Amino acid sequence: MKRLSRLPIAVVGAGPVGLAAAAELIVRGETPVVFEEGGEVGAAVREWAHVRIFSPWRYSIDPAARQLLTESGWNEPEEDGYPTGGELVDRYLAPLAALPKIGAAIRLHSKVVAISREGIDKMTSTGRADRPFDLRVLTPEGLESVRARAVIDASGTWRSPNPLGADGLAAVGEAEAADRIFYGIPDILGRHRKRYAGRRVLMVGRGHSAFNALLDLMTLNDQEPTTQILWATRKVLTPLALGGGDGDALPERAKLGEQVQSLILDAKLVPLESFAIQRVSIEHDAVRVEAKDGRTVLVDEIVCATGYRPDLSLTSELRLKLDEIVEAPISLAPLIDPNVHSCGTVPPHGEAELAHPEKGYYTVGMKSYGRAPTFLMLTGYEQVRSIACALTGDAEGARKVELVLPNTGVCSTDLGRPAFSGTRREAVHLETANSLPIVAAQTSPCCEGETNGGGCCLPSATSVRSRRKPRRSVGAPV
Repeated sequence: MKRLSRLPIAVVGAGPVGLAAAAELIVRGETPVVFEEGGEVGAAVREWAHVRIFSPWRYSIDPAARQLLTESGWNEPEEDGYPTGGELVDRYLAPLAALPKIGAAIRLHSKVVAISREGIDKMTSTGRADRPFDLRVLTPEGLESVRARAVIDASGTWRSPNPLGADGLAAVGEAEAADRIFYGIPDILGRHRKRYAGRRVLMVGRGHSAFNALLDLMTLNDQEPTTQILWATRKVLTPLALGGGDGDALPERAKLGEQVQSLILDAKLVPLESFAIQRVSIEHDAVRVEAKDGRTVLVDEIVCATGYRPDLSLTSELRLKLDEIVEAPISLAPLIDPNVHSCGTVPPHGEAELAHPEKGYYTVGMKSYGRAPTFLMLTGYEQVRSIACALTGDAEGARKVELVLPNTGVCSTDLGRPAFSGTRREAVHLETANSLPIVAAQTSPCCEGETNGGGCCLPSATSVRSRRKPRRSVGAPV
């Protein structure tokens, strides 16, 4: 055990939760090593730099990180402001990484590709906890082996988005059409503008990431009226799916849903509900997207914002106990199940709930939630505080988990909720000339039988005068 105590604690990922883990360890006298795949801290966050998150600054900064930054003379952002992803990196993560103690721990361009126990595989039980972890790290110089006494995996889920396919698998032909599909939130009004301006775009998803992209597409349509937008959702829309309204303590998130709801009620955006995609194919210069019920659309580009899942290949040689449905640690899963809990009703949890049979290994942050979309950064900060206490011998500090989350009604179950309805929606009539080309085997349920002549209702390309507030919010990255 003395041999293990001389080894560092490895942190995988230098995003908000990974750097928080490093800060929590450093203030307790530890010297961690942080592996980051990208060329800067917050590299994944930088990919959605244009998106404004719905957590204000006061919920976005880890307490230990704040302590270290304040001691250095850092000017903390206004607590009620809402940062973009870029601002989160520039005003918080980059200054934190610039602190000598934090910076010395970070290794950029270092991707952890596998984790095991030194000298033994998953089948070996004897003396397992006495062996150091063996991390295989891919660097510009090649693959190297790094030993650690514990591992905090904050690698997130950004690199493993859910596919288009409604059954959890990639749609048939999805890989072949990959250059026409953007997974996540493209910078529609910025660096990706040319990709979507004047094109026929299919938006897939009904979460806050999808709402962001939808509202940007509607603004693009306002500026470039030849841009045509189709929105497909796998399930029927409900009031809950569109936002928590006055009951949401994160008002920027509530506004996001309200704006989408307003567009629906005004018949400026008509979703294709229950559009379960099974096949994608390139047809001449278009992409044919077919649902399981036979409805088919032809588009130029697809934006897939259907959520994320953890990459479990990294830990295939470790003994983990994951819930078979949520893919979160077995003790955490019932506390975060989206069929029961919203972001704000997740009970406080820490080291005890995150522990695995593989002693010393912890998954934290978004990855700890598996496939559940109910994660907030504030939760991740409390996770790593508790784990840092446990790893530095403070058992009482690890057990004493306190977390007050903002109330929200937008992430919880929609089971038993009525379908979305509005007084103006039943009267929707669309002009065929302004609709996307389409072939359909049956009438879409999204407009109660009204069709555009091709067998399915579609949104009009009529110019939309934006009714949006200047701030927008995103669900997945926080």
